[in-house]
Amino acid sequence: MLAVLIGIFVLVLAVLLDLIIGDPSPWKPWKRIYNLHPTVWLGQLTKKLEPHFKTRNNKLEKINGIILALIIICVITIPTYFGLRYLFISLTYFHIVLGAVVYLIVAAVLFKFTICIKLETDGAVAVAKALEINDVEEAKKYAHFSRRDATNLTGPQIGSAVIESMVENLTDFKLSPFLFYAFFGLPGAVAFRAINTLDGMVGYKDKEHINTGWFSANLDNLVNYIPSRFTMLLMIISAAILGYDYKAAWQIAKRDHKRVQSRNHGWQMAAIAGALHIQLEKPGRYTVGDSIEVITPDKILKSLKVRDLSIVLCILMVIPIIVVIGLYLPFLWGLPL
Repeated sequence: MLAVLIGIFVLVLAVLLDLIIGDPSPWKPWKRIYNLHPTVWLGQLTKKLEPHFKTRNNKLEKINGIILALIIICVITIPTYFGLRYLFISLTYFHIVLGAVVYLIVAAVLFKFTICIKLETDGAVAVAKALEINDVEEAKKYAHFSRRDATNLTGPQIGSAVIESMVENLTDFKLSPFLFYAFFGLPGAVAFRAINTLDGMVGYKDKEHINTGWFSANLDNLVNYIPSRFTMLLMIISAAILGYDYKAAWQIAKRDHKRVQSRNHGWQMAAIAGALHIQLEKPGRYTVGDSIEVITPDKILKSLKVRDLSIVLCILMVIPIIVVIGLYLPFLWGLPL
């Protein structure tokens, strides 16, 4: 039973830490602190290591890509698993409550680094406020998390980029970490974060990364396959609860998800487009949804509501999983109970 309580409290405390403290902004004056974030550090490590795995032999370079991915995953996952395990064992030698409390605090802080809610919320709200007063230049300053060059984008296109990023990150920075945590504890959550970071750094089909990044890209597609579709279903349920067009969300998701290059994220993007009667666009790349209504600041805020309710529903759904794993398979979390 102790493992169950620890598992639930770590999840809840991690979410509360993110909602209260959040992450340092990637914009000045917090950029230097932001660069110390474990996810950013993993990305920088990947970038520094990748050149050492380059070769003129394409097949060998693909094999090197597997080795690169395994190194990055192991460098964060193995210390997490054994570090938390032996921290718990050593402290429970003195008192079981001491071991449980320290494990809870350390694990919650580390788990918090695998999720991102507040920073994204602040950025999306800032964009909505800027677009409300037609200050497109101000909105561009906060479009960073969409990972899109906003220089020549119009107001609606910035809104589209923010909404697309929001629902994509709903899987990558919220629901997938929750699911992997529920089944595999903190080591599972950090392993997922490492895989997702690898994909963001080297998982591209350009000449530079086509070989060294192929394994990371496909591994990310694999681990996100079920979570992305689960996210889409939760978004449709959330749209129904909030009074949005959940029927169109499902119809557009089935129709347009393949228009997005990503095998997984097209489901979420198409679902939100259908629910809000908007068309999402990445200029020159794709469009999803029907342009029934214009993308306004209100659409960004409605997307946030769908995202937030989906997060709540996911947490409620993973708690029973945590209970079962905690009772019968706590070793999957690294807990010697």
